[in-house]
Amino acid sequence: MDVNRTVEAVWRAESAHLIVALTRLVRDVGLAEDLAQETFAAALQQWPAEGVPDNPAAWLMTVARRRAIDAIRREQARTEKYEQIAREPSDEDQGEDMLALVFVACHPVLSRESRAALTLRMVAGLSTEEIARAFLVPPATMGQRISRAKRTLTEAHVPFAVPSDAELPARLDAILEVIYLIFAEGHSATSGDTWVRVDMAEEAMRLGRRLAGLLPKQPEVHGLVALMELQASRFRARVGPHGEAILLADQDRSRWDRTLIAHGQAELAKAVSLGGPLGPYSVQAAIASVHARARTFAETDWEAIVALYDALAEIAPSPVVVLNRAVAVLHADGPAAALTALDAIRDDPRMARYHLYGAVRADVLRHLGRHAEAAAVLEQAADLAPTQHERNLLMERAAAAAEPRSGEG
Repeated sequence: MDVNRTVEAVWRAESAHLIVALTRLVRDVGLAEDLAQETFAAALQQWPAEGVPDNPAAWLMTVARRRAIDAIRREQARTEKYEQIAREPSDEDQGEDMLALVFVACHPVLSRESRAALTLRMVAGLSTEEIARAFLVPPATMGQRISRAKRTLTEAHVPFAVPSDAELPARLDAILEVIYLIFAEGHSATSGDTWVRVDMAEEAMRLGRRLAGLLPKQPEVHGLVALMELQASRFRARVGPHGEAILLADQDRSRWDRTLIAHGQAELAKAVSLGGPLGPYSVQAAIASVHARARTFAETDWEAIVALYDALAEIAPSPVVVLNRAVAVLHADGPAAALTALDAIRDDPRMARYHLYGAVRADVLRHLGRHAEAAAVLEQAADLAPTQHERNLLMERAAAAAEPRSGEG
């Protein structure tokens, strides 16, 4: 048995619970995370020599609590904190504390990047090295980012608590944003040489499912889980054998993960059943569900997708929504209508830096028979693409557009 891999597996499963318990004791999430890391290091040192304990989670908790007691002894208010140690939390308290940990890791006092890193560290249990690989930065850089984030939380006296009912909606939005930020980086990497990074996306889905378990009556949490699972269901079909990107129209739908599709649609049904207007994640999940139900690209209900994008534009307006809607308009109403939609955001400075705007515009131009113009637009888009695989795909499409097949137009 590979003991080190066993330690890492136990750590991944138990680290968040450990940090929650330690935070209850020392009332400082940064210190709690440090103590948890020390406990992990102790396991890596002792278990290979002494064997894996019969109850690894209990071993970690016992060692961690001893370290917490040692830390408390070095502080002034030891009497009060000894009383805290004597009070064992109930299961309900533990659920509440796990939720509090998520809110602390995603506190708005931190930058978006720091929230994402701290969430992966404290809630998902990833090591600094793993998080550094996920964000394609050196481990030392990521270690400094995490240390600064923990110091910021301590200096800002961020409470270890779930926000009040009045604060919850705004704070929950920040958590959902961070989880989807992590997923989006896995779904379509913004740097590096790969287009899809499944490990990153899977961590985001794990976080989303955990949050849905902690907040079962929040429809947008279920909507986010649905969106991630439905989008992740296509991963195997999105990348070719040599890492090349495969667009939706060209994907082998038999390779779509039907289990993830079923789970995603069930989560979307939960979001809808909770009542009230759907939020942006739920509406996007509904769009993904329309795609998932289509047996082929040609059978896609594009009119329904246009209508859903219209709804999304009302609740979360952005040029990216307009861009994605234009794709649906192309197939529902034709290229002339799609080009009109694209022209509405042509001068938006954000689109000038966004390679997918050029990719979509070129597709519309190709349908209009303007092949040379489409090829030029695709070459410009390739210069903006964040990964080599996407650059290659856009250049291949540019070459194909420059030499259209007979009868195409």
